[in-house]
Amino acid sequence: MKNIFKYLLILPLFGIISCSEDFTTIPVQDGPTVANYYKSEADVKAATAVLYANPWFSFNDKFFWTAGEELAGNLYHTWDQEGQFFYYSYNAGNAHINSGWRGLYAVVNQSNSVINDVPVFAKGNVSDAVITRAVAEARFVRAMAYYMLSEFFGEVPIIENPLEIILSGNTKLPKNTRNSVYEFIRRDLEFAAANLPNSDQPGRATSWTAKGLLSKVYLTMAQYNLVTDATASADLFIKAKSLSQDVIENSGLRLMPNYADLFKIEHNNNSESMFAMQWMQGNYSQGNSRQANWARSSIITGNTEAWGGGKCMTMDFLEAVDPADKRKSAIYMDVNDVYPEINKANGGYKYFIVNRDATGKELESASPTLTALKKYVVGSAEDNAGKVSTNQATAINQYLLRLADVYLIYVEAAIGAGSSTSDARALQYFNAIRSRAGLLDASVISSADLLKERRMEFALESLYWFDIKRAFYRDPVAVTQMLSNQKRDYVFYRDQSSGAADEKTKEGYIMNINGTGKITFRPENINLPIPESEVVNNDLLAPGAPAVEYKF
Repeated sequence: MKNIFKYLLILPLFGIISCSEDFTTIPVQDGPTVANYYKSEADVKAATAVLYANPWFSFNDKFFWTAGEELAGNLYHTWDQEGQFFYYSYNAGNAHINSGWRGLYAVVNQSNSVINDVPVFAKGNVSDAVITRAVAEARFVRAMAYYMLSEFFGEVPIIENPLEIILSGNTKLPKNTRNSVYEFIRRDLEFAAANLPNSDQPGRATSWTAKGLLSKVYLTMAQYNLVTDATASADLFIKAKSLSQDVIENSGLRLMPNYADLFKIEHNNNSESMFAMQWMQGNYSQGNSRQANWARSSIITGNTEAWGGGKCMTMDFLEAVDPADKRKSAIYMDVNDVYPEINKANGGYKYFIVNRDATGKELESASPTLTALKKYVVGSAEDNAGKVSTNQATAINQYLLRLADVYLIYVEAAIGAGSSTSDARALQYFNAIRSRAGLLDASVISSADLLKERRMEFALESLYWFDIKRAFYRDPVAVTQMLSNQKRDYVFYRDQSSGAADEKTKEGYIMNINGTGKITFRPENINLPIPESEVVNNDLLAPGAPAVEYKF
């Protein structure tokens, strides 16, 4: 924990930090102090704007997708420490686990700075309403960070005021129980829902955003406690239904008509977006690095930052896709898919398994499953009015919560402790998602149906792992078997026989199963380990150390 606090304290609150071109940019100042900074409402809004981007970078850069997609069995990627998530072979020394932990606590720290400092130093300079709104905004962001911490790591320390803790001299904090962390999140979200406005500048959290996340937290709590306290869980399912319905029916938010449009820069902060990291082109850590990590070639990005040639969807995911699903080409690239919004100057981009120039030189090679990643891959600066730059900075927002999630939260809450539902409203919401995807309506929804629908809807958004975890809470044996039976390590290699089909066709390749093609999941893998560097400095964070209830 010593290292955590050292890290938290050196994080700058002030500097040249922007969230997006739609948000306030914090002005450059020579050594400003908190005491003389909060002089106007613009100053306060500038401080809360920081919460939407830069502090999230080290979490989002590698950890979020390696943990969120590889653990879940959607993304095939086996390289180095990133690939350890694919094989469940990571340990507490994994560099990306360390980055994810520190990144999320960076968000907590930045939020705490606003929560603790604004009421003190802005008092008398701005209205109480402005102060309360800023605190509510920061408490929402802190709640989101703690939701991520709890679902990735399990029992984690709750930190409200780092300075107070440091001054006390007792910086070795224990882990807090899951129910304590959930209660902490709930209180933050209740406050945010009550004190944020119903509408604000596009991209900023609102009361509806807080209610949407709170419905998901209630749902998670219900599943987590279902086995030990069915009565309490039943009440939590009801709360999740009520809140999610309120958001869907009364927020004014709407599903985007075209799924693919959700993942284009021009549709940042659209009618479906509820909370997203706000990224911009520019310097390293100002923009979204997802395209640099996922794009298969420079033909797509227009620069040298294209490190996704060996990354692709797993066979397990590909075999789960309905051929009629319209979401398919927005999630991953497959043979003959065409993207007119990419490489516009040359008439668009067409996906080939292997792409060669006129001389036969290979420009793009075959991936292990003959597909390439598409979601959050948007093309070059020329394709996007300059909103893509080197330094791994693309100005596409990264969703953490969108309305489609809230639709399916209602469905899961309607299923509750059962195994299926034919609830009319649940069917309405579920079929709205399927209709957009071009799929047939359902007349009854099973838990398995819902889990598959969430897998498709949020593929490559790093959220499916959380869905798997909720299923694990209620039936760990079934989920352990499901993950252990995934077709993860199924790959293709070129057919070298005479008369083999063309390399641009799937018939020109032969499937190779590495071992059994399956990777055994162990129940202890359901939570990631707290980084070794933190445990070394604080034995209260060790795997066997007990978690304690938080004193509210």
